[in-house]
Order: sequence, then structure tokens, then C-alpha cells
Amino acid sequence: MGLRLVRAFLLLSPDKRAEVIAFAEELARAQRRPDEAAEVSPR
Repeated sequence: MGLRLVRAFLLLSPDKRAEVIAFAEELARAQRRPDEAAEVSPR
């Protein structure tokens, strides 16, 4: 499965690759935010 994802990614145009990278970075930031928010605001 992983090789298929890598191959599909490499077949994308440079513009589409940049979009995929930006999307993945935003998902990673979204995953971290709830934990950080939980430490800042009491529930």
C-alpha cells in the first residue's frame, strides 16, 4: 500500500504535489492543536 501512495504522489504534477504536502501539514497541525488547547483552557 505504501509504495502505491509514493508512486501516485510522484506521478502528480509539481503543483499538485505542493497541494498534497500543504494538506498533510495542515492535518498534522490540526492533530496537535486539540492537545495544546486542552492544556490552555480548563474543561
